[in-house]
Amino acid sequence: MSSRSSLTSQAVTSGFVLLWGSAAIFSRLGLDNASPLALLIVRFGVALSALLLVGIFRRRWLPDTGTRKTVLLTGLILIGAYSVCYFQAMAEGVTPGLIATIMGIQPILTLCVVERRMQGMRLVGLLIALAGLVLLVWRSLAASQLPLSGIVFALAALLCMTFGAIMQKKVTQHPAQVLPLQYAVSLVLCVLLLPLKPFHIDFTPHFWISALFLGVMISVVAQLLLYRLLSAGSIVNVTSLFYLVPVITAVLDYLLLGHALPWSGLIGMVAILLGIMLVFRAPRVKAI
Repeated sequence: MSSRSSLTSQAVTSGFVLLWGSAAIFSRLGLDNASPLALLIVRFGVALSALLLVGIFRRRWLPDTGTRKTVLLTGLILIGAYSVCYFQAMAEGVTPGLIATIMGIQPILTLCVVERRMQGMRLVGLLIALAGLVLLVWRSLAASQLPLSGIVFALAALLCMTFGAIMQKKVTQHPAQVLPLQYAVSLVLCVLLLPLKPFHIDFTPHFWISALFLGVMISVVAQLLLYRLLSAGSIVNVTSLFYLVPVITAVLDYLLLGHALPWSGLIGMVAILLGIMLVFRAPRVKAI
């Protein structure tokens, strides 16, 4: 029984990392054919439609009474505000490598918030993984112009993901029960921002491939897997999995687009894997 449970856990973790790692490729494809806000509105609309179909099957669309405000606020931060800030940072000129490095601070920030003290091996593992991340995205970092407005949005995305994940960890209901409301409020947020941001879409096949993949596979499937991981494991361990995302992205970039990695990138991959192993093997300390 424990062997089956372990295999299920490994499948969920692998599925999440593979899907989340592919998001950058499809996001870039979508942003080549639409403004960030337009892509997000279509993406959230597709996700909400898919989740409502799941709700019809489960005969449940809303969280339990008394928890809806908490679920709504969590979704507004973790999905809506995070996505808007992340895409806006890219639109302001922040390179994928730089934003990946900024987001790489998240597990360390989470460790500072949720655990009483900075434990040795877990912190060492996170720092090794962060160093590996810098090596992996070094070329992108070197090309960055450090746009101030973009950095502000990237830091805002970091805070939204960090505190949104901590809030979601406390939600005990089935992910399919909370996600429809969370995507509905995220969609409303994007619509309210329409007067402030440019909106344009080129309805090309590449746009629809991007929007459908992001809306179904990332916003629904990957998000369900993330929520399951958060409910079942240590939040520091789960957020440290985000270090693996640039590794998957780099591999897909090579396989699909032919962009080979330098030796520094390969060394960075090894460092990330080593750091993640240390994080998962180190014993946990009592959370606040």
